[in-house]
Amino acid sequence: MHISIFFSIFAPKFGFLNMKAFVFPGQGSQYEGMCKDLYEMYPIAREICEQANEVLGFRLTDVMFNGTAEQLKQTDITQPAVFLHSVVANSVLTVEHPDMVAGHSLGEYSALVACGALRFEDALRLVHKRAQAMRKACEMQESTMAAVLGMQDDRVEEICQHISGEVVVAANFNCPGQVVISGTVAGIDKACEVLRENGAKRAIRLQVGGAFHSPLMQPAAEELKTAIMATEFHTPKCPIYQNTNAYPQTDPEAIRQNLVLQLTSPVRWTQTIKNMIVDGANEFYEFGPGDVLKGLIKKINPEVFVG
Repeated sequence: MHISIFFSIFAPKFGFLNMKAFVFPGQGSQYEGMCKDLYEMYPIAREICEQANEVLGFRLTDVMFNGTAEQLKQTDITQPAVFLHSVVANSVLTVEHPDMVAGHSLGEYSALVACGALRFEDALRLVHKRAQAMRKACEMQESTMAAVLGMQDDRVEEICQHISGEVVVAANFNCPGQVVISGTVAGIDKACEVLRENGAKRAIRLQVGGAFHSPLMQPAAEELKTAIMATEFHTPKCPIYQNTNAYPQTDPEAIRQNLVLQLTSPVRWTQTIKNMIVDGANEFYEFGPGDVLKGLIKKINPEVFVG
């Protein structure tokens, strides 16, 4: 047995070589009143939130604390709100440093702050630009996403590749038996039909604004690339496992390039968590609104500790 696999299985039981992984959620984990409790309890949380309001030029926290669910669903609000909540939670809820980090889609920006690859203000500006660019790309062509349950990843990919005349791709590999597909509305509807005919337990459209992590996000990727290339990246204090290839990275230029690719590439979350475990992670901590990643990690490997 490979030593890293041995430790990932047995270290929690015998209390040695605890390697901590910090993970950060993406869009969809927002909720009404998000981050308000942290803001009221911790001075550092208030400081970070007010800094965010100043950087953005509007009071994001007013919407986070008092906005409706519908307001919080707007991409321009959702992405910076989830990012801010995640950074605040990481800042106030732990004094420890992670051995490795990862974020799901948008959450990768929170992870980059946590490992020191990006300054908070720079990451927030990129997140806001990302949200604006994605919204504009969604307005260019009607598109959507769908959740596919109960089918192997490679089979979902194979079926998507055979939907002719439309853009349909696997966008999120969330955990075994849970894949999200992305593409044109007609393509997604046809793919869902074929997937159900071929044994998927469920294949249902999601209430999202567009085809995230698909080729239809190329205009957004091109716009975001300019901002990313103009932003200073630093050598992280620990490896970040990036969505595009699920491998650890510490080179600032490679991190930058992977971030550019992220909008049009699938989120390889299942592969990411598996690679982190093989590399020694046996304790996972989620920072941000909600706890969706905790559930996914337990489905990927029920042996690891999730807090």
